[in-house]
Amino acid sequence: MSSFFYKSKNNTREVELYDQEFFLLRDFIFQQTGIYIGDNKKYLLKNRLINRLRELNLNSFEEYYFFLKYDSSKQSELNHLYAVISTNETSFFRNGPQLQVFQKNIIPEILQKKKQQDQNKLRIWSAGCSTGEEPYTLIMMLYEVLGRQIKQWDIKIYANDLSSNVIEKAEQGVYTSYTLRNTPQEYLDKYFAKQQDGKYKVIPELKKYISFSTLNLNNSSQIKQVETSDIIFCRNVIIYFEDKVRIKLINAFYDKLNYGGYLFIGHSESLHNISRVFKPCYYSGAIIYKKEG
Repeated sequence: MSSFFYKSKNNTREVELYDQEFFLLRDFIFQQTGIYIGDNKKYLLKNRLINRLRELNLNSFEEYYFFLKYDSSKQSELNHLYAVISTNETSFFRNGPQLQVFQKNIIPEILQKKKQQDQNKLRIWSAGCSTGEEPYTLIMMLYEVLGRQIKQWDIKIYANDLSSNVIEKAEQGVYTSYTLRNTPQEYLDKYFAKQQDGKYKVIPELKKYISFSTLNLNNSSQIKQVETSDIIFCRNVIIYFEDKVRIKLINAFYDKLNYGGYLFIGHSESLHNISRVFKPCYYSGAIIYKKEG
């Protein structure tokens, strides 16, 4: 059983995470999400979960594990767990070279192809959208490319993440200046309303093009429900999965892309040792993967 340590000054309780408890939680998280937590991440997992134990008034990580497995309110706690383990820094206009390729190369190519086929439907999937910065960035860039003609297009961006808590924040569309630190001023003036508390809220016009929902990328049946897309963004996500899950996910992305569609992954990520189904396309500062056909 776990032991406790109390600090008399602030009555803050610290709970030890023992190896057996770590293995239980790690295996549970992997089974639920496909996210693999290495042995060297034990201390990180402890730090990320300790506040959940305090919030639930639990005495050990073992108790927390059984809470996740059997408590009647486990689904609500799973949402907290997903938010904690998948939290990573994000911002608007993250990785500029990739987005420049999206705006100047990929979008014009796909739109031209659609016109030649007498189609006006464009679908983009933001897989692992976190608190919404990426899909909002993409629709702003589409506005800049299409201008008033955007109303002539049937555009939908499907934006998913593991945690419902994260998705709720994305739907609210309220952000701090730090999250917007890479946003060009003209975008800030055009697509956001500054609030009295100093935060910024995206304009309603953007929201109508984005469909937010929870989705587990380790769940094949959920992925099958996503509409086939022309472009998929899944940046800085596959690094958290172990190899078998990565292969399965990349193959699922291939199936969910139209022929001639593109896959964006993180600039530090690569498909080299994962899959050969995509053709790597080389641009200045970015590699984008294409489904040929």
